[in-house]
Amino acid sequence: MKLTFSFLIITLLTMGTACSQKNLEDITPPLAADLKFTTQTDKLSIKVDTLHTGLQNPWGMTWIGGDRMLVTERKGEILIFEKDKFTGTKVTGLPSMYVNGQAGLLDIATHPNYAQNGWIYISYAKVVPGGGATTIARFKLNGTSVSDFQDLIVTTPAWNGGTHYGSRIIFDKSNFLFFTNGERNTMNNAQDLTNSHGKVHRIKDDGSIPSDNPFVNTPGAVSSIWTYGNRNPQGMIYDQKNDRIWSVEHGPQGGDELNLIEKAKNYGWPVITYGINYNGAPISNITSKDGMEQPKHYWVPSIATCGMTLVTSDRYPEWNGNILVAALSKQHIARIEMNGTIFSKEEKLFQNIGRVRQVSQSPDGYLYAVTEGTGLLVKIIPAR
Repeated sequence: MKLTFSFLIITLLTMGTACSQKNLEDITPPLAADLKFTTQTDKLSIKVDTLHTGLQNPWGMTWIGGDRMLVTERKGEILIFEKDKFTGTKVTGLPSMYVNGQAGLLDIATHPNYAQNGWIYISYAKVVPGGGATTIARFKLNGTSVSDFQDLIVTTPAWNGGTHYGSRIIFDKSNFLFFTNGERNTMNNAQDLTNSHGKVHRIKDDGSIPSDNPFVNTPGAVSSIWTYGNRNPQGMIYDQKNDRIWSVEHGPQGGDELNLIEKAKNYGWPVITYGINYNGAPISNITSKDGMEQPKHYWVPSIATCGMTLVTSDRYPEWNGNILVAALSKQHIARIEMNGTIFSKEEKLFQNIGRVRQVSQSPDGYLYAVTEGTGLLVKIIPAR
């Protein structure tokens, strides 16, 4: 089926409208069919191919063995794809999880040396006394079965609720693991170094704490904290060429942020923000303060930022160095051009494709995205 992009937009808009709820994270999208279309962006023509439909709250994706892809679903399952096709099988042997609202099985990533050590890492909400806890674990695969499962770090305190669990995983050039953790919709958690919430964390690949983490010698502080004052960061990428970490986090009503993540820095939530409460009341009367970082870019109104990737593939030379950000409530992918660390330009791609949860670049250089509600796995291909 071939659709022009304008026809696609009209079709989707007539099929349903988003349901307004308090949290932009939870807005339901219109329904969509199996999509295949070509569209002209600012810099190149793109084909979008639907590889799979019917996903239920997909969250993360990673590749193993070149042409095998793993896709997580928040309910606690990992689907196995091979050569862009669902194999019909899922990973078995995962632990039970705390599945509640935004909590469940979240991100997935392979170790940079996966070919040698076989480690796969996940972020999930672990069942603990008092509710759930964002947890980083690793395991190996024996065929399609989990082996050698290890919880590496369990965040504290427990939370008996379903909001703002984060969570993304990246590795840097030294194989340190960074992960994000939301503030559980409890604002002051983000400024409190004695709890894990509203932070970016850094651990070694075996779960131990690096001795040069910024707060290891601060009495009472959680030793894995790398940055704080982060509301609910659900996207993070590592720019290997420039040794930089980027993250996007949800604002409330307005104030989604693109942040350059740097050691020990305070990103301000809830002391400074460009957003307001969902009831229209102000959260803070200031947007800047000494000692607190400004976002490199922010969105008002919110687009409900989620997963992100950095385009490094020579398949998209026109987009090289661009950051792609998934938008949940606004149902598109934002293509962001940067001049070093300074925001330059933004383009909205594939408007109304669905609630985009993650966008990733595969080892062979192609871009993929997963959507909620529409439940799609799509491949983004240059139409040359």
